Amino acid sequence: MLCLSRQLLQQIREHARESYPQEGCGAMLGWAHGKSKEVRQVEAIPNERLEQASRRFLISSKAVRELERRAEERGWAVLGFFHSHPDAESVPSLYDREHAWPWYSYLIVSVREGQSRDERCWNLRDDRSGFQREELVILGGD
Repeated sequence: MLCLSRQLLQQIREHARESYPQEGCGAMLGWAHGKSKEVRQVEAIPNERLEQASRRFLISSKAVRELERRAEERGWAVLGFFHSHPDAESVPSLYDREHAWPWYSYLIVSVREGQSRDERCWNLRDDRSGFQREELVILGGD
């Protein structure tokens, strides 16, 4: 289960809209408690993908290491990543599966004609055979 506030979800949606027609992306930082993850901060990250940026995103290993360092300084962890699917459903693609890691949460926002439409959260199965839907809990306030 991934829990985040309406305010943080709004930040993700805004980044997705602002990035359109390219894929926007970023990370979610916070605490993990057993099977529950609580997002405390989201960070938009520039899509480093130079080709097909309207259908693909890239967050470099250097950026991930920096995220991990900043999260650790606060006693947090990188809980997962978010990205948008311009003019497509909020369902992971084969490319998403090939580049994902188990345990992390993957929040995908569908953006159609420049407007955020819906979002869904996913986890990659440990055997990498595909994604399973993760419960997304939106909390009121911060």
